[in-house]
Amino acid sequence: MPREPLDPDTIVSATEEVLRRHGPEKATVLDVARSLGVSHGSVYRHFPSKAALREAVIRGWLERSRQDFTALLPDSGLPAAERLHSLLTTMFAAKWAKAQEDPELFETFRVLATEHSAVSSAHVTALLTEIRAIVADGITRGEFTGGDAEVRARAVFDATVQFHSPIHAAEWRAPEIKAESEAVIALILDGLRAR
Repeated sequence: MPREPLDPDTIVSATEEVLRRHGPEKATVLDVARSLGVSHGSVYRHFPSKAALREAVIRGWLERSRQDFTALLPDSGLPAAERLHSLLTTMFAAKWAKAQEDPELFETFRVLATEHSAVSSAHVTALLTEIRAIVADGITRGEFTGGDAEVRARAVFDATVQFHSPIHAAEWRAPEIKAESEAVIALILDGLRAR
C-alpha cells in the first residue's frame, strides 16, 4: 500500500535503508520505490536523479553526524590548542566509528567525496569553518603565531587528511592509527604555538 502523502523525508528515510541493504552501487530508485510501495515516477517527482537522492541521504547523514560530533566538543573556555586537539581527535573518532558502524552509508559518502559532490564540498567547508574559528581565536588570544587563519586552517585540514578523508578509510583499521594521528596533531600544535 503506498504511503500518502509521499514527501522528501519519507523517500530519504527509505533510501537510507535501501542503501544499507544493497550498498551504493547496487541500490536503485526502483528499489526505493518498491520499498515505499509507489512507482519510481513518484520518487522522481521529488528527486530528479539517483545522484540527487544519494546526496539528500548523505546530506542528512552528515548533518546528524556533525551534530553528534560537535556535541562532544568541550566548552570554548579552554585554550585554543586544547580545543583544536579536541576538535581533531573527536572528528577523527567520529569518522572512524561511522566507517565501522554504518559501512554502506559511509561508502556512499566515500563515492560522493570522490565525485566532489556539492554535499561533500559543503561538509569540507563546515569542517574548515570550525578549524578556522579555533585557529583565529588562538591567534587573537596570542596562543598561536599570527598569520592568515584561513590559510592555517586549510593547512591543518590538509595535514590531517589521512585521518578524516573517506578515501583513506581502509587505513583506519590499522592498530597504530590513533598514535599516528596524535603525532600529527602534536606537530601541528607545535607549529602553531606562539613562541
